[in-house]
Amino acid sequence: MHSLRRLVLSAALALVLLFIPAATTRAVPLKGTARLFKITSVDVSSLKGEGKTRGGVESIQAVRLPAPVRFREVTGRGLLINVWVNGTGPYTFAIDTGAGATILSRRLADEAHILSSSRRPLTIGGISGRGTVAGQEVSVRSLAIGYENNILPSGGLVIVTENLAPGVDGVLDPTEAYCPLGFEIDMPRSELSAFDPQANPLHRNQNLSTDETIVPWLFDGQSRRPFVMLDGRLRALLDTGSGFGLAVTQDAAASLGIMQGRGREQVDVRDIAGGQIAAHRIPPATVNLGVLVLRGIPTDLLPSARAGSPVLLGRDALRPFRLTFDPLNRLIRIIPG
Repeated sequence: MHSLRRLVLSAALALVLLFIPAATTRAVPLKGTARLFKITSVDVSSLKGEGKTRGGVESIQAVRLPAPVRFREVTGRGLLINVWVNGTGPYTFAIDTGAGATILSRRLADEAHILSSSRRPLTIGGISGRGTVAGQEVSVRSLAIGYENNILPSGGLVIVTENLAPGVDGVLDPTEAYCPLGFEIDMPRSELSAFDPQANPLHRNQNLSTDETIVPWLFDGQSRRPFVMLDGRLRALLDTGSGFGLAVTQDAAASLGIMQGRGREQVDVRDIAGGQIAAHRIPPATVNLGVLVLRGIPTDLLPSARAGSPVLLGRDALRPFRLTFDPLNRLIRIIPG
């Protein structure tokens, strides 16, 4: 792996991980599986290292393109794919553009003979503000998806934690695992593929059809997570790991002019640190994303979310689209599939 430049994050940093469904007497709908957390102490790779290209992305020379692979969507678990770690597998991973890291279960790490590094442990606190859990940054020799020899560049952050949702062995964040390559998530076709952003870059001024847009990929200064601007004034995270549609706090709902209320449904989820948070499906919203007008987006209100939690565009909102992520030029193309 590329050498890492150390950076300790402040307690204000918010990232995204898995939420574990709360124990209830009824099934938790797919839209209730949000995973908001913050990391209070962690070493991550700096985006301003030496030997890197524009946008803080490592050189793409000699990086082999992995083959496209198919994923499957499973209610309550997300977009699932087979992954091999250090040649061991297959394991079931959830594809999560909002994770900020590739995440391994402790059992997987033991089976794949992954040794803990000397890097500083991290502490994860849930959006509910209750409790913390520990994780550890590690290095892996190889990650492969779809089949054993389909190796990813895996130039990004990898951590091990004890807390993952039942039914998954890990979380694959393409923004980290594919780095420095670009990637595309074709939601209608259930396909994940890679491309070379030096050879096939996105351009803001390229010819587009009336039903697609190319928008800036807004980094948050601490990770490669893909934020975009809604209605020209509010950042939202494109988060394939969330089953929500448009998930908003009360302040964000007011800023976007979204009608609030308790909604038709109430879903309780348990965050990774053990706290609970409520989500309410409220009337669908309409928002602008670049030149696209997204109408009738399934919308979830998170009335008790931690202050500063990001707006999410989860799978219920992203399912109709093909999403292309160019980390070199910091652009994202969104086009109906």
